[in-house]
Parts: sequence; C-alpha cells; structure tokens
Amino acid sequence: MNQVTVKKERSNYQIEEAYKSLRANLQFCGEDKKIIAITSCTPNEGKSSVSLQLAISLAESGKSVLFIDADLRKSVLLGRTKAGQKSVKGLTHYLTGQSELTDVVYSTNIPKLYLIYSGPFPPNPAELLGGKNFRSFLKAIRKVYDYIIIDTPPLGSVIDSAVIAEECDGAIMVIESGVISYRFAQEVKSQLEKSNCPILGVVLNKVDMQKQAYGKYGKYYGKYYGEYGKKQEK
Repeated sequence: MNQVTVKKERSNYQIEEAYKSLRANLQFCGEDKKIIAITSCTPNEGKSSVSLQLAISLAESGKSVLFIDADLRKSVLLGRTKAGQKSVKGLTHYLTGQSELTDVVYSTNIPKLYLIYSGPFPPNPAELLGGKNFRSFLKAIRKVYDYIIIDTPPLGSVIDSAVIAEECDGAIMVIESGVISYRFAQEVKSQLEKSNCPILGVVLNKVDMQKQAYGKYGKYYGKYYGEYGKKQEK
C-alpha cells in the first residue's frame, strides 16, 4: 500500500478542543453511525478542512478511519497531501473499473488514517456516485474501518451530496458564520433530508471570536448542534 503525507492544520488549543468536541459528539451518536457524509451550502465554507481534520482527530483517538474525497468536481485533497508518486489513483478509477480497491486506498503518516483521492473529473459524477459500484464499495469497506468520513460537494451547488448521503449513516453540514442565510441553510437541509439520511448536526465555521464567544473555550469552529433535523432553531 502506497503512503502519502497529510499536512495537519496549524492550530491552537481552542481549535484542537473544538475538534475533540466534534469528535466526541459524533461518537455519542452511536456505534451504528460509521459512514458520515459532510457537506456545505456553497464552496469555500471550510467543508474539506473540517472533514479532513475530523478524520485526523478520530484516528488520533485510536479509531481506524478512511477519509474519502468524493468531491469529484472540485477536489482539494491533492493540495493538502504529499504523494510519493507522480500520479495517484482515485475513486473515479475504482468506480469505472480501471483500478482495484487496493490500488486507490493510501496509508498516511498518521497511524490508522487512510484516504482515497477523488481521481480525475468524470463526465457523469452523480451517476457514478449513485451507481451499484459505489453502494457495493461502501458495503465492503464498512466492515474494515471504524469510521468512514466522506467529503462531498456543496449541496447548494450540485446534487451529488444527497446521492452520497443516501448510502450513509449520517450527515453533517458545515456552515460559514455570517455568510449563509438562515433560509438558504434551511433549503439545503430540506434537500439533504430527502435522501433519508439522518442529519447529525451542523458545524458553524469561521466564527469571528473577536465578536462572539461560543462555549467555555470560545471554539473557533463554533458549536455542534445535535439533532438539528428534529428541532427548528429559532
């Protein structure tokens, strides 16, 4: 198995505590919540950073974690890792039958953390993710890892996230503070609910801590709202 180097974010105590809180809340959702889709309303809300750092945090707690970059339209994972080889195989290679599963799973410099790149941009991403190969793929890897974190495209832009979430145990929305309107967030939430995937919570990201304080430690990544899908936030 090939190995890649994952670049960890430079963080302080507050950020580390925020991710530990997010990790703990996810674990409290139950052992049956293993495959988690993470999405946002629009690009650049920090969804990919939150997804990867959550996967790292879970691995550092001793869990076996597979991080999947399923944003087949605009991947950022290659820029945040360092691969030893010039070309890498990804999810699209596997789903289109060009590579075996063992060829697209990479170990990392972080113990117990593995990842799958998105691969080249396909002409039919939604169809690939909604096909039987993707369902069989998730069914097979469920038995291997403690957690599978899937970074999906922004649901406010394309439908891919809802297609992926349909095969997942839960979903988390990342929302940028002060940018996304309440109405838009509700629209995206409603779209995600149509996939019949439980919404486990919301990560409020990029909070200006000079103006606001969230919780005892003033977490940079905001609150994690449990059972967001069951309660209407005022």
